[in-house]
Amino acid sequence: MQDRIAKALGIATDTRVFEMGSGVSGKAPDVFRNCFPGKKAMIVADVHTWPALGEKVYAAFRGAGIPVERDIIPEKEFHAEWSYVERVDALLDAHPSAVLVSVGSGVINDLCKLSSHHHGQSYLTLPTAASVDGYTSFGASITYQGLKQTFECPAPVAVVADIDVIAAAPKELTAAGYADLAAKVPCGAEWMIADLFGTEPIHPAAWHVLQDVLDGMLSDPEGVAAGDPDAIALLFEGLTYSGFAMQAARSSRPASCTDHLFSHYLDMTAHRYKGKLQSHGFQVAIGTLTMCAFFDAFLEMDLSTLDVDACAAAWPSLEEEQARARKVFEGFVDPELGVREMTKKYGDKATVREQLAKVRDNWPALREQYRAQVWPFEKMRECFQIVGAPADPSDIGVSRQMLKDMVPYTQLMRYRINLLDLAKRARIYDALVEKVFGPGGAWDVNAG
Repeated sequence: MQDRIAKALGIATDTRVFEMGSGVSGKAPDVFRNCFPGKKAMIVADVHTWPALGEKVYAAFRGAGIPVERDIIPEKEFHAEWSYVERVDALLDAHPSAVLVSVGSGVINDLCKLSSHHHGQSYLTLPTAASVDGYTSFGASITYQGLKQTFECPAPVAVVADIDVIAAAPKELTAAGYADLAAKVPCGAEWMIADLFGTEPIHPAAWHVLQDVLDGMLSDPEGVAAGDPDAIALLFEGLTYSGFAMQAARSSRPASCTDHLFSHYLDMTAHRYKGKLQSHGFQVAIGTLTMCAFFDAFLEMDLSTLDVDACAAAWPSLEEEQARARKVFEGFVDPELGVREMTKKYGDKATVREQLAKVRDNWPALREQYRAQVWPFEKMRECFQIVGAPADPSDIGVSRQMLKDMVPYTQLMRYRINLLDLAKRARIYDALVEKVFGPGGAWDVNAG
């Protein structure tokens, strides 16, 4: 494992230290002193992570003679919203010699990441759950003015992951992390499409550090469900490599595509279930299953006979696509979001003809490549059921009709080329949606 970690660290651009194992939180003071000599530590935790690990780390820093302060976010439930970034910014403004020490799950980490960037410095993170891949990602996912946005900012210089603490986290957090890592399966296939179209070429180092080991990191859902430390360590390692891949690519492209957009939609519409905001990983689980279902339907089709000229001739103008996006997003928190994002990825008729010709002329080989990459819907759903992640939209308070209604938004709301863009160009979009949400489909709206 250490050789594998060392190799993975080799592609990271921001993170220099990754300590993972039983009891390694005790190393945090030495790691901090080596990375930030002479600096004061500012521990940021919440009411859950302070007793889980924060208090122990605070005592260890004091015992090591490192000046240390603490801030505990008092809300029992909160998301990565701009007001909390401002709170952490104020901490560093009041303590200009301090460096942040994030003790928590993904939200605390993202707050500390962006605030550290605002102050021109890095930070140390001690994860308390294998819940997201964002600990080591380049960028922080924050809701700003009602919109879920990824703000560019460097990952932490050091990660100290105590598996004893992480394995003891609430099971729903670990299940969310499993779902977040599993999203890289269909996400990878959509990156292959973007690479084929020439819009976002695959970054070899970012691809191989994660995709070469991804299936193995997801291979023990039973162990994850049982809280087995070895299985949890493997899961957390995979999440960490996902972050390293984003560092190398300087983009979330290795880890996020349409699967995540369903979650972003729910965040931007303030979706709650039983009065509670749903976790990022739980929302992504439904997006991931939906994209697996779309790929299942897509791979049943024969695009080797695609009438490329007819598709190109029927392709709408930019103005027509902008009008469609404006209609879809009418009344949304940001009515122009779809227009802005689809304009960035719009291609003219000649471009669409060229893209679709690549699909048609290489279809048998492409179909096998995509099939080798993407898990079937039923396999993914079974793994989610085992680990305790959502396996049906109703598990997060979303009806199948609501999910179907989100699909036009997810096709348009990010500049990133996705499977649904290919389907629109090839005039198979309606057929795909019907296969997934129609009679007998994975999300048959009349059966759920």
